[in-house]
Amino acid sequence: MLSQERMTSSQECERAWVEVDLAALGENTRRIKGLLSPSTELMAVVKADAYGHGAVMVARKVLQQGASSLGVATITEGIELRQAGIDAPILVFGAVNTLAEVQAIAQWQLQATLSSPKQALIFSRHLEHPCPVHLVIDTGMGRLGCPQEQSLELIKFVYRLPHLTLAGLCSHLAMADAIDPGCMEQQRCQFEQVVQQVRCAGIPLPPLHLANSAATLRSPQFHYNLVRVGLALYGLYPSPHLRSRVELQPVLQVRARITLVKTIAAGSGVSYGHQFVAPQPMRIAVVGIGYADGVPRNLSNRMSVLLRGQRVPQIGVITMDQLIIDVTGIENVQEGDVVTLIGEDGEDPGATPSRSAQPQVDRITVEEWAHTLGTISWEILCNFKQRLPRIAV
Repeated sequence: MLSQERMTSSQECERAWVEVDLAALGENTRRIKGLLSPSTELMAVVKADAYGHGAVMVARKVLQQGASSLGVATITEGIELRQAGIDAPILVFGAVNTLAEVQAIAQWQLQATLSSPKQALIFSRHLEHPCPVHLVIDTGMGRLGCPQEQSLELIKFVYRLPHLTLAGLCSHLAMADAIDPGCMEQQRCQFEQVVQQVRCAGIPLPPLHLANSAATLRSPQFHYNLVRVGLALYGLYPSPHLRSRVELQPVLQVRARITLVKTIAAGSGVSYGHQFVAPQPMRIAVVGIGYADGVPRNLSNRMSVLLRGQRVPQIGVITMDQLIIDVTGIENVQEGDVVTLIGEDGEDPGATPSRSAQPQVDRITVEEWAHTLGTISWEILCNFKQRLPRIAV
């Protein structure tokens, strides 16, 4: 719920913004930690600007609440965290193949993931000091990772090379969110086979990690020494059937300001292509957010926003910087009023409620958008662009 009177001066200058509920983020972190044994650490996945939530802000909060390390996709993402003064271990998930990348990893004290002897040699030949690396085993994802049958030789090879410290052995699950656990169990068994081979070879086992958010929620069998949690930290579930595992709170809300209110006549076309034509005189409002900010254009005429606790339909084609809503049924809508695109909204807490009126509160979820578009929550979150400021609430 948002009061116009309580908005900060920075918000008053913005047409649209993302709110990040740090209290909810902290609570999610603690609850996920509660699923883990004392010997299992939590890696917070903050790639893609912390799934659109703001990587630096999120990283600081989750580390305060018990995460021990961070996961990113690119070296640049890791450097951003280091430049912000974050000194926790940071693992780069993406492949590293060039001398420049190796030098950056070393300079910024990041950790790399390796899938091949070639990658290992590039590190070993160009480093002067030990660098922590994690070896990725492909147990069925078919993406990065050494083939399972070659993994023991790669591990032996890395142990013989100078300047490399084996800090982890890991794999990635392809279907951890599926109702049928068959595929993930098969991958776990393949991972266990590699682990047993390493033990039998007399090689010291590094920390093991396999679980993403779904596997972390699903079973302690997948936890090992470390879990890599992204989506669940942000209060979303990888699949509906995992909701019973732990109660999570959505962290992100998206709001925007009405920039113009006007009346249009019956028969008037709205927005590009006139895909919506007014069936009667209507009161409409222009909202200062569009597809360049992360509102999918394919939601045109298929979404609602919240205004004073009421769902208001969006009409016409969503444009690059603006969208239009039908406010015919709401009195006294004015320029500057705030609508909620993702999140919870209700009656203005600064308003005097009528005796007969019941408080109205509603929530539009990321999952709702994803279901409408036939996509996944991850994609919706990552679409919200940098020109939307992230505001901690």
